[in-house]
Formats: sequence, structure tokens, C-alpha cells
Amino acid sequence: MNHRFSKLAVAAAMLCVSFAFAACSDENKSIVTADGYSVTKGELDAKLESMPTANEVLNTMVQQDLIFKYAKDNNITVSDAQVQAKINEIKQRMSDQQLQDALKQQGMTETDLENLMREQIIVTTAVDKQINISNAQMQDYLNKNHALLDQPKQVRARHILVSDQKTADMIEGKLKSGGDFASLAKQYSSDPGTKDKGGELGFFTQGAMVKEFSDAAFSMKVGQISAPVHSPYGWHIIQVEEIKPAMVATLANSSDKIKQQMDGAQEQMLVPQFIDKLKSTAQITVNDPQFSSAFPSPVPTIAPAAPAPTATK
Repeated sequence: MNHRFSKLAVAAAMLCVSFAFAACSDENKSIVTADGYSVTKGELDAKLESMPTANEVLNTMVQQDLIFKYAKDNNITVSDAQVQAKINEIKQRMSDQQLQDALKQQGMTETDLENLMREQIIVTTAVDKQINISNAQMQDYLNKNHALLDQPKQVRARHILVSDQKTADMIEGKLKSGGDFASLAKQYSSDPGTKDKGGELGFFTQGAMVKEFSDAAFSMKVGQISAPVHSPYGWHIIQVEEIKPAMVATLANSSDKIKQQMDGAQEQMLVPQFIDKLKSTAQITVNDPQFSSAFPSPVPTIAPAAPAPTATK
């Protein structure tokens, strides 16, 4: 469910740090000076608060508070291990350094990320209680979505890519003499994405690779090493490591995948409803009328203005 929160997370990250800093300083305190002119904390606050994203940030902060309160009221406990598992899912798509760079770019801390993951887990737990999918519904989904669920034949292969046939023939000879494929890939392959992984390409379907490569790979047996294959990229030595035959989806072999897809579709529909209900039933008081539009439904309570001081005689 990461995509449902990403825009709000980015907006919050952009301004929350600035708001937190501003709250602990005097309004008239100069935070930057330039050639004798200064920008005060109050001036920065006013500029930040007037930005269109300020309402969204404030709404996001309140939303997170309401979700955490919901978890407390409904005995939903999220462990650190669950939060870390969600973060690990992100790390499968990017390195630790890439993640740190992304957090830094958005002005987010690791604690911000952890809270966002905790929020997602709570919401998923809450809405999943409302999802009840029958076998009949799963069968109907299967009947309508064979194109998504059926699996074509797949091959897992590795390759060594070089620029000329002479080198390819030499490598083929080394392999036939018992040479180690992974070592030769690291030594000779010009494919930067696979050479340090022994030439590993993983599973792919017919047509996923260039025609010359795909035709060769799908005509081979497991363990077989090809003669040099020419493609627009150069000369390939291919070894097929595993073959997955084509599979027509049934409830017996695809029920987990079907349920996952159906659950995801239901969650996409239920999450906004859940968030709207949290906000509509909460008592929200806006102490600064400037931000009343951040909470259009329900109409928030506007705190009364402080009475003017009584003049003393």
C-alpha cells in the first residue's frame, strides 16, 4: 500500500521539519542575514503557512494522529519487526544508500519512515477486517482474468556477452573444457548488469529478450550451453539453468495470487473510506482560521478568538 501514502509523505517531509524548527524559536529571531538584511523566524513561518502544501501537510499530520489513536482504541499493536519488514520491502527495490539519499532529499528521517510504515500497517489491519472473499467470487475473478493469472513458459538463464565471435568461440572452448561459467562471465562479459552475478538473468518469457537470444534460450535444455549467438548487442554464450512450463491458472494452483489481487483491489476502495470516516467522526478544532479549509469534512470547530484585553483605568 505504499503508493497510497507516498504523496502525503513527501509533502509532509518537505514542511514538517521546518514547522518543528519554527515552533521552538521566537518569532522575531533572525535565522538568515544577507548584507545587513535578515529573514526572521516569523517571516519564514508566514511564508511556509501560506504555501498550498501547508494544508495538506497539516491534514496529513492530523490523519496520522487519528490513525494511531484508532490503533490504541482498538488494541491494534504493530511490532518493530512488522515495521522493519515493510522497510525491508522498500530496500528490495533500492540499496541502503539509495534509501538514505531519498530520505535526505525529501527531508525525512528514519523515524518519519517508520511512522509512515506503522500507519500503513494499522490501516491495512483495520480495513482487512471488512474483506471477505468467497470461493465463488474468486472463481468469477479467475474466469475474467486468465490473461493476468495464466503463466507462459519461462526460462532462467545466464550469459556471457562479448563484442566479437573470436572471443565468444574462445570462451565456448573454455566452458566445454570444464571452465567455470560464473568466473568466465566476471572475467570476459561486457554486460555490466550481470557480469558480477555470474551472468545471471533470472526468469524471462519468450520475447522478453531480443529475438536471437530468446529463440536460442527457448530451444535449449536445462544445463545446455549454447554456441555463440549473435544479436544487436554482440555475441552471447547462453546457459539455461531452469525451465518453468506454461501453466493455466486454477483455484488449486493460483488461489493465493487471486486472493492477493482481490484483497489489493478491495483495500484500494476501503482505505479512503476508512480515512474519511476517521476524520468525519473526530472532534477537530482549528485554532488558526487560516487552516480551516484543511478539514473540509466535517466542518471543523473554529476556536473562538481571544477576547480583547479590558482597558484599566
